[in-house]
Amino acid sequence: MRVALAEDNTLLREGLVRLLTEAGFTVVCGVEDATALLAEVARHRPEVAIVDIRLPPTRTDEGLRAAREIRRRHPATGVLVLSQYVRVSYTVELLDGGARGVGYLLKDRVSDLAEFAAAVRRVGAGGTAFDPVVIDQLVGRRDRDDDPLRGLSDRERGVLALMAEGRTNQAIAERLDIAERTVEKHCTNIFAKLALPASPDDHRRVLAVLRYLNG
Repeated sequence: MRVALAEDNTLLREGLVRLLTEAGFTVVCGVEDATALLAEVARHRPEVAIVDIRLPPTRTDEGLRAAREIRRRHPATGVLVLSQYVRVSYTVELLDGGARGVGYLLKDRVSDLAEFAAAVRRVGAGGTAFDPVVIDQLVGRRDRDDDPLRGLSDRERGVLALMAEGRTNQAIAERLDIAERTVEKHCTNIFAKLALPASPDDHRRVLAVLRYLNG
């Protein structure tokens, strides 16, 4: 799997390149600004672009804007943004183009190579990878009377949160220490409560995650 990387901190960038290479990825570029990243993504068409939200020249949201542009121009390239903190508005902006091939991780998560590599692979395969801290903050927003997620039980919310992290039913079962068939039942209940009927044209799992993250 080929990866493009944009990080303005030289030490962190070089460290990420080394970690990714050791994990079996091919790093097609390691650049420090959004302009260079967009050019390299157009040139190499990697499976994943990993982007620091804050890039030169202003170090505000250049990386986020580049991520959205990559999603628009190159929908086959997954985008994983890295940040030192969580902003719900950033998550909502990322999801404007749908929940396929997108992730938002705190930089602290990079220290766990196995978790980081798994997140990159999920995003590159069209899945999602959202930091649990991001999920927690999004859950905290859901106190409106008209929010359809209010109808979910605590266990169903937990299953949906792990779905949003990109976990399979088997991984969710292992995390929650329940049977995989029980996870499947929870998923069925979630789809019903969110009014997501089975359809050959829609992926209910992705739609449920999108409703969860962007509601």
